[in-house]
Amino acid sequence: MFFRDRKNPNARRGWNNKQGGRSNKNNMQMKSRDASVTVRADWNTIEEMDFVRFSKLSLPTVKEPEDLVCCGSLEYYDKSYDRINVKNEKPLQRVDRLFHTVTTTDDPIIRKLVKTVGNVYATDAILACLMCCTRSNYSWDIVIEKVGDKLFFDKRDNTEFDLLTVNETAVEPPSEEANSLNSPRNLALEATFINHNFSQQVLKTGEARYKFEEANPFVSDDETDGEVASVAYRYRKWDLDNGIVLVARCEHDSVLQVPNGDLQFLTIKALNEWDSKLSGGVDWRHKLDVQRGGVLATELRNNACKLAKWTVQALLAGSDYIKFGYVSRVQVRDSSKHVILGTQQYKPTEFATQINLNMDNAWGILRCIIDLCMKQ
Repeated sequence: MFFRDRKNPNARRGWNNKQGGRSNKNNMQMKSRDASVTVRADWNTIEEMDFVRFSKLSLPTVKEPEDLVCCGSLEYYDKSYDRINVKNEKPLQRVDRLFHTVTTTDDPIIRKLVKTVGNVYATDAILACLMCCTRSNYSWDIVIEKVGDKLFFDKRDNTEFDLLTVNETAVEPPSEEANSLNSPRNLALEATFINHNFSQQVLKTGEARYKFEEANPFVSDDETDGEVASVAYRYRKWDLDNGIVLVARCEHDSVLQVPNGDLQFLTIKALNEWDSKLSGGVDWRHKLDVQRGGVLATELRNNACKLAKWTVQALLAGSDYIKFGYVSRVQVRDSSKHVILGTQQYKPTEFATQINLNMDNAWGILRCIIDLCMKQ
């Protein structure tokens, strides 16, 4: 892992993670992967930090966050999807809705908050990427800009940061053949497509939405609620001690009203089966209804980084539950048609324990990076 600084002191800084021939007992294949950004000759190495060093960090004193602004609108979860199983599968539908993936410095709410609160700013997706970096095998980079005494964590423009990896941590990760249906990039596109559609299909569309006090800040005048994905944003503040105050935009995907009238906020994600013979040998259609624990265990091995990031995002947002969908191809050699084979839910804190995700360590990693950047 490298932190690189250009010679221009006013230039942006990027946090770059590249795995080369590093030995990893969880990844037996020794692969040299392309960097996510070309490292220029005029960049200086500021610090190199390996995953072993990161895994020893801890910041156990982080208190509960404070909500600063809540905005957006959420559709209610359709509980009929909890009854889906392999014998009662449901086709995945294409739901044409807009998903806004706005980076930190382009966020109008954060621009307002900068004037009054915090000195470190980010989105939940960026924070999750940094906090779970020790589980990553694929390359990624974060752009960090220091303005005065404030830090802004951004994703780079026109990159694949928002695509979901598939089998990144598998013993035998997907083939690097670019034209293959099952290349890492094609699988990432497929997984992202599935997640977008699943997260919207399982909602009660056409009914009144639950609305926060403020409207979605990214919806333009010519866009309507029905055209925009169900999403709500919590802008939250964490005090990380020693003068470091973090402000981050976090997301919910849906809301559920329980019998006592209370509302539960949901994070909705989809795991997808592409070819069981190439991804652990567990056929979902034979195992999901009778050995769901075994299916999930295989996913945890193959997608440890992705699942950890989803869990961190749910914890940061304060979601009451993570809803997982199990989505599979109709035909192994066709990545355009899918069916939903089942769903499952967990409380984020309980799921974090199950996947051995230590938030004290996650906060420690983030604080280490913040301290390093603040010194520049």
